[in-house]
Amino acid sequence: MSRAPEFIHLSDAAVRAVAGANSRHAALIEDAFGVLLETPGGGVSVQGDAKSRGWAKTAVKAIAERADQGLEIGEADIRVAIGQAKSGGGGASGALPVGRRGQVAPKTAMQATYLDALAKCELVFGLGPAGTGKTFLAVAHGAGLLLRGEVDRLIVSRPAVEAGERLGFLPGDLTEKVDPYMAPVWEALTDILGAEQLRRRREKGEIEVAPIAFLRGRTLSHAFVIVDEAQNATRLQMKMVLTRLGEGARMVVTGDPTQIDLNNPADSGLAHAVGLLDGVKGIGIVRFSAEDVVRHPLVERIVRAYDADAAKRGRSF
Repeated sequence: MSRAPEFIHLSDAAVRAVAGANSRHAALIEDAFGVLLETPGGGVSVQGDAKSRGWAKTAVKAIAERADQGLEIGEADIRVAIGQAKSGGGGASGALPVGRRGQVAPKTAMQATYLDALAKCELVFGLGPAGTGKTFLAVAHGAGLLLRGEVDRLIVSRPAVEAGERLGFLPGDLTEKVDPYMAPVWEALTDILGAEQLRRRREKGEIEVAPIAFLRGRTLSHAFVIVDEAQNATRLQMKMVLTRLGEGARMVVTGDPTQIDLNNPADSGLAHAVGLLDGVKGIGIVRFSAEDVVRHPLVERIVRAYDADAAKRGRSF
């Protein structure tokens, strides 16, 4: 089997991204696939056995594509590209739309796993702390399905716990009552679709928001349904919303089991549903951790501190 080096022509920006500061990125790729990477100019040379070269080339090309889009490449991106190359593909990330900040793509290996689950499973639970991209990636995936015509509607729901689901006490129509609770979702949709397209699709009924209580009695067909902040849904609400799925529908349920705002935390339906449905065919469960936080680096340290405190107190979620 030939071990002759193979040359991949790349832009200067892509070569810099593949190499990384002090050749750190190249070293990660070399260690992962048992190859030798060199950057003689105008591209990258990959030396190793045929199978290892193939994996390394897949990872290098994925990194180069992101770099050529003007996106910043960090070690997390390198590890994601390595993991996707080893698993034989890019998962669902290639099907995501382009937002205002460029191509939407996973920033950690667990985010890549999450997108893969969204592509393969009819129901996905995304669990973990704030800042891990659970909601944003779910919205991006749903927006991609809507733009490609694979679903007719994008429906986003969440419990309005702060209003005790008694939305009649708030001023305005249903949209005005619900919008304050949906701010993170609207920000993500605006980033991905743009304000004008979002407005048009809302007016046509292709994008809908509703508190969980308003889903009762409905059958949601040919739709992508996002249930956000699901740790604040009661067990009865969770059962109700999970059984709304109709023909051609898919659903993602996101939440942080450590951030329950219900008066009786034991009544939270998220952990209960995950315990009941783990292992059921067609259902994916993805658990994020502090390592997956992609906000300010301080957020990861805050999450770790709270996790350590919970462990010390003997609490588990």
